[in-house]
Amino acid sequence: MRPTLLPLALLPLLIAAACTPATPEPAAAPTTVPAPVRDREPDENVEVDPLLADAGIAHAVVTEAFLTEMVPENNTDSLASWTAPDGVTWLLATAKEGSKGLVLYDGDTGATLRDIGTVGAGPGQFSRPNGIAVAGDLAFVVERDNGRVQVLSLPDLEPRLTFGEGALVKPYGLWIREHGQGDFEVMVSDAYMAGEDAQGEDILPPLDQLDERIHRYRVRANGAALVAEATGTFGDTGADGAIRIPESLWGDVAHDRVLVAEEDVATGTGYREYSLDGVFKGRSIGVGQFKAQAEGLSLWACADGSGYWVATDQFKDRSLFHVFDRVTLEPRGAFAGQAVANTDGVWLHQAGTKRFPAGVFYAVHDDMGVGAFDWRDIAKALGLRETCATP
Repeated sequence: MRPTLLPLALLPLLIAAACTPATPEPAAAPTTVPAPVRDREPDENVEVDPLLADAGIAHAVVTEAFLTEMVPENNTDSLASWTAPDGVTWLLATAKEGSKGLVLYDGDTGATLRDIGTVGAGPGQFSRPNGIAVAGDLAFVVERDNGRVQVLSLPDLEPRLTFGEGALVKPYGLWIREHGQGDFEVMVSDAYMAGEDAQGEDILPPLDQLDERIHRYRVRANGAALVAEATGTFGDTGADGAIRIPESLWGDVAHDRVLVAEEDVATGTGYREYSLDGVFKGRSIGVGQFKAQAEGLSLWACADGSGYWVATDQFKDRSLFHVFDRVTLEPRGAFAGQAVANTDGVWLHQAGTKRFPAGVFYAVHDDMGVGAFDWRDIAKALGLRETCATP
């Protein structure tokens, strides 16, 4: 092909056009990827997270025996342990978010053994599991968004039963009283609300509607099956005994006592003392003493009725664990770890294990993992008994 020849008169115009900078295209707006937003809990109503470093509370520091792997997507909430027939200690943790329901750890080392379950509403599936407790060879798991409690057998972790559907609105914590072989009384806290305001914040129900904060069930073996029966509800409706935001609870049969965490900071966070039949006993523990938020609690119990309560104050930087006398509920001291922070659930494994001959106290660490404290270290730091045989 022959080249096209341009007239010389056009060359200056073409050169000028070539040297004129082109008008730039408008820049595209940057694409913002939203950060994951976690489901807000009813108790997450403070604007500034309180810090133990600023609280000025005297306490001992106990170094953790181990910290598990931190997995942010789990949003770990509650813990329970079980001793297998071969003597191995299992530690089960609920994962409120992610693709699983539970995480299984080695209770002596903190090593992750496996994940359990998937997300859903079927047997062996979970939707925002919160509280967990072990009784006998059964694990009871509270599922907030399925409005139920699911029971798994141990060690196979196969689903055996669900109950509470249609009655539980926003269940969170539980305590189990074993009446005999295959006979359990289960108390479940229910943080139902009266809707949301214009900002999407939960509206607390009026006092006269707080009489169903705790649901009772009886779970029994019926041959090879398990059956559950609802046996009532309770909750005080007076200003002093009402539970505005419930979650954790634990009972002490020997002293006719059920302690229920009141997580409403505006009212005064602490633990309401109820009788086993659901009557407020006129006393709240830790109100004014707890500076962050009352969370998980557990009981170190001896056959003679003595022992200790261990209760969590959920500071963001490091959790503080208050110890109370089992009988009098008088304070016996407080301790914190080197790292464990922002704790929801705790579990006290009082029986000796291969690594922890005097037992071990487990605490959720910042929604992502678990820390373990050797009970011997706690007892030494606070001048407590190591075993029930210790004077």
